[in-house]
Amino acid sequence: MGYRRAEASQLGGKRLSRREMLRRTAMTGALAGAVPLLAACDQPEDTGAASGGSSGATAAGGLFPDTPEYNFVFINHVTTNPFFVPTQYGIEDAEALLGTTHQWTGSEAADVQEMVDSLNTAISGGADGIAVAVVDPQAFNDPMQEAIDGGIPVVSYNADGEGLGTNPRLAYIGQDLFGSGVEMGNRIVELVGEGPVVLFIATPGQLNIQPRIDGAVQAIKDSGANIEFEQITTGAELPEELSKIESYYNGNKDVKGMFAVDAGSTQGVAQTMEKFGLAEQGVKAGGYDLLPMTLELIDAGHMDFTIDQQPYLQGFYPVFQMFLYKLSGGLSGPAETNTGLLFVTKENVAGYLENASRFEGDSEEQKIIEPAS
Repeated sequence: MGYRRAEASQLGGKRLSRREMLRRTAMTGALAGAVPLLAACDQPEDTGAASGGSSGATAAGGLFPDTPEYNFVFINHVTTNPFFVPTQYGIEDAEALLGTTHQWTGSEAADVQEMVDSLNTAISGGADGIAVAVVDPQAFNDPMQEAIDGGIPVVSYNADGEGLGTNPRLAYIGQDLFGSGVEMGNRIVELVGEGPVVLFIATPGQLNIQPRIDGAVQAIKDSGANIEFEQITTGAELPEELSKIESYYNGNKDVKGMFAVDAGSTQGVAQTMEKFGLAEQGVKAGGYDLLPMTLELIDAGHMDFTIDQQPYLQGFYPVFQMFLYKLSGGLSGPAETNTGLLFVTKENVAGYLENASRFEGDSEEQKIIEPAS
């Protein structure tokens, strides 16, 4: 595919790039209410030091020199999955600040070859930077190295193969996946104590979710708790995941805990818990990510927890890192970035439910978020 460059815009008889238009608009304050980050930026007093000694510059353009309209390509393994809605909002908000553009491409169904094809297309199409969800330990390595050798910065996001040093990306932006699994495993031991437990996973071996199960299993084993566990595959689509989870429960009604390591399976666990009234029967449940139904069912008491890995930041930070790499000639930008782990429970879920936002992907509206009451 070709990568779109800016169409010049007419302003006062002078043709301006889209980036310059964005910057000038930001200088008038038009973006101040449109991008949440700007509300948190303390502006220095104007000293006349801006280009040409003019006043009124804001942090939206900062003192960056004028740059080309860099185009960054994001290659994803499940391009239509609702988990990545806030990721795409993060990309959009970062590019509104910096005047960049992006493509969102890859595979709808975790087809690694489709993702590799998209990566090769981005390289041949002259992308200015590439962000890849590295869900396979080997398949992306050669084209990523080719891109980097050709001056194209490559970062990984959401998934990082087998981790630092195992692939040639410049930085990883996402959750510590194995570490988060360990924390989930510790929580499982705390909640369940003993008895049979099931761990659901959409696509075993996929390196954005398999490390979570591996971490959970390690924590359960290390605890010495009398917990029997098994791993069940659910599939990549929400209806299939729900069906597999319900079917499992109907055949294993002695289960003491049902847990999942991906967004769709987590929602399916929550729905199954509600349908059969399992929380009232003492069954424990938890998982990952912030699909609206998952949050609602936690609030209703049907599920014990879900884990927030801040998907918005997995789009926002890569744009800034690739931009700085280009701006600095490779001297700055890429940095290992752990987007974190937060257990969302009935005690703190109100902050998510009361504040629909771009940060969680359940609202397109740009606004300043007030703390939950």
